This record gives sequence, C-alpha cells and structure tokens, in this order.
Amino acid sequence: MSALILIVEDEPHLAEVLEAYARQEGFRSERAADGNAALTLYRAARPDLVLLDIMLPGRSGLDVLRAIRAESATPVILVTARAEESDQIVGLELGADDYVVKPFRPREVMARVRAVLRRASAVLEAGETPLRVGPLEIDRRAVSASVLGQVLQLTPTEFRLLSHLAAAPGRAYSRQELLEAALPDSDALERVVDAHLAGARRKLEGAGVNGLLQTVRGVGYRLSEV
Repeated sequence: MSALILIVEDEPHLAEVLEAYARQEGFRSERAADGNAALTLYRAARPDLVLLDIMLPGRSGLDVLRAIRAESATPVILVTARAEESDQIVGLELGADDYVVKPFRPREVMARVRAVLRRASAVLEAGETPLRVGPLEIDRRAVSASVLGQVLQLTPTEFRLLSHLAAAPGRAYSRQELLEAALPDSDALERVVDAHLAGARRKLEGAGVNGLLQTVRGVGYRLSEV
C-alpha cells in the first residue's frame, strides 16, 4: 500500500495543489486546515508522513509538532513562509525532519517527501546486529534506541544520526559528514545537525546518560563510551 501523507495547510488552493501532486506521485492523502483538526486526523489516520504548515489558525504548526512528537516519531516536514534560519531551527529542535520555505514548487516538495520517506525506510533495511556504545543500544532493524532497557523516543533523523555515530564509536564526524549521512537529499544547512543532535542529547541526558554524545570543537560530534 502506498504511503499516506497528511497535508496540513490552511490555504485551500495550496492544499489542493499539494494533494493533487501527492496523488500524482502515487501517495494517498488526507487534508486538514487547522491545528486541532490536524491532530484529530493524525490520531485517526496515523499517516506515514505529515506535511505541516507552521502558520495555522487555532493551534500553530509548532504546537501540532510538539503533540505529534509526544506520541510518535512519524516523519514531519515543516512548511513555512518564514525564511529566517532561527524559525527553521526551532522547528527542527522540536523534532521536524526537514522543512521547505514558501514560495516553493510542488514538485520540489514531493521530492522532499520522497527523500524523507526513503530515509525512514532505509533505517528499516539496516543491519541486524544491534550497535552498543556504553549504555546505549541501537537496534537498527527494530528502529529502536534504548538506555539500559529504557526506550528513547527519537525522531527518525535523530535515530539516523545516532546510528551513524554509533557505527564508529570514538570517531569524530564533521557536521557535513553527518548531514550527508542523515539528510542526503536535503538542502539544509550544517547547523541543522546541531539542532537534531541537541534533541538527541536531551533525550540521552533525560535517561541519565551524560557525556556520551560529545561535541568535538572545530570538527563536529562523536559518541564516546562513558
């Protein structure tokens, strides 16, 4: 069965265009025009990906993203009319997997949708042997990361980044290397890696693990057993 895309957009014409292109690409689709309706439909339909406008009536897209991330790691692409990098970083820190900025070409949005879905499915095809670094265990086949049996609620991109780091513990990776590993089809800036790994670090520390994910000044990041 083809992937189900939830399109959350309050501009009717734009929502219709995105839905038409999604169906032309072979996706199934659902639409919501405000934040509250989006969450209701999300919980009922459980889509494979959410295309989420930030500026929504009633409940903002960022609030919707927070609610989704409290429940699942469903891939989310933010759609924003704000070109400021700070707005994009806020969304990524909340757990978005990618973003597109208005105005855009619908075909480019669909290419981004395919890329994010491809990255999510690629995790499922990874090796069977779990990766272990200190108390962290990453089961790529089950798409699960845990610390001493406590499952971490990672986003797909956070999972890919930690998996890449865990494959070579102690090795320092540059932001560009990590960007290419986790977001190969995105035009995101290197700072996006900082936002995603900040989220992963918070979750590790919330599970009682400090110092495992390290920033290497002037280089990037590494996982080092503590």
